[in-house]
Amino acid sequence: MRKIWQSKWFRYPFWTIVFCFAAIGFFLSASYVAIKFRLTDEKGSVDANNRYFEGMEDKYNQAYKLNSEQLKALHFESLDRILLLKKFYPKNAQYILDAWKASNNEVEVKRMIDAVDIQLKSNRAYQQQRRQLKRKKQQKESGNLLSAFEWMNIQEWSDFKIAVAKDVALVDSVAQQTDVEGRLIVSCLVGEQIRLFNSDREAYKKWISPLKILSVESMFSFGVTGIKEHTAIQIEEHLKNPKSIYYLGEKYAHLLDFKTNNPTQERISRLTDFHNHYYSYLYAAIFLKQVKMQWERAGFPIDHRPEILVTLFNVGYPQSVPKAHPKVGGSTIKIKDKAYTFGAVAYQFYYSGELYDLFPFEKRKFDWEDIALR
Repeated sequence: MRKIWQSKWFRYPFWTIVFCFAAIGFFLSASYVAIKFRLTDEKGSVDANNRYFEGMEDKYNQAYKLNSEQLKALHFESLDRILLLKKFYPKNAQYILDAWKASNNEVEVKRMIDAVDIQLKSNRAYQQQRRQLKRKKQQKESGNLLSAFEWMNIQEWSDFKIAVAKDVALVDSVAQQTDVEGRLIVSCLVGEQIRLFNSDREAYKKWISPLKILSVESMFSFGVTGIKEHTAIQIEEHLKNPKSIYYLGEKYAHLLDFKTNNPTQERISRLTDFHNHYYSYLYAAIFLKQVKMQWERAGFPIDHRPEILVTLFNVGYPQSVPKAHPKVGGSTIKIKDKAYTFGAVAYQFYYSGELYDLFPFEKRKFDWEDIALR
């Protein structure tokens, strides 16, 4: 046995086999320990574009909701970006267009475009044109904030809208009593107030703009609508006189009755009341209805012509001469060095859509039935 053990032909193969099994055992044991203690796990790496992916997720999370106008804007933005991509990679642009056509999903298409943007973030030519596209979009959006009617883009107009909103209840009350549309009444107010809402005037700087109030005249004309005293007297007289061409009927005869024995003082006081502009609106509404009836009786109805009605409000009874082709005009109003006529300002406001939520169109501007023609 000793001879066999001492023999190199036995000893070398034996130890070779022992060492092989030992090595295999060590390898298996080491593998077990490595697996057991997660020493073989792949640590992985964070993608270089991870923050871009997170940005997309934040942008299009479950709370991402779009109304019809936003969807429309998104539609055109996506189209512009696809056309840009087509200049560089027409194949990808076509893939996106095909997916858009098949799915009609604006948000997913936007994701597809953003995925391309991430991939091309190092493409200087593409990114430069992408920035130009973004600047054009911002300029367009900024321009869209302006009104086509230039004078409505001034600070004075913003102040006026806040101020007149405080009088909605008063205008509505007068409209119900006189059957004259509230928006038409406010059209008389607009020209008068914009003329007075001059940022160079000390009163505007000191009171009107800071307090967002309407300007109340108290010298040659009175109240927020600028009623002259002799015009106010005529309005009152025509309400009482059945023979007047401006007569509105018994229903309206007592709207301006005085409560004191001093009508002159009471007239001025109620028109110049800084806290309550009710009578300013009431006198204006009655005047509009009276000249409307005058022209209707003469065979030249103007109830559908707010610009003519307000022009007549501005120029007064003497120039209210019914005819087939009346002219829009009145006093010239300077707004930021540009001249407008009183009637044109009223027309632009009336049909601008401004303040429509407060003073909407009614089915008829006047709702009075001519008793004399029954």
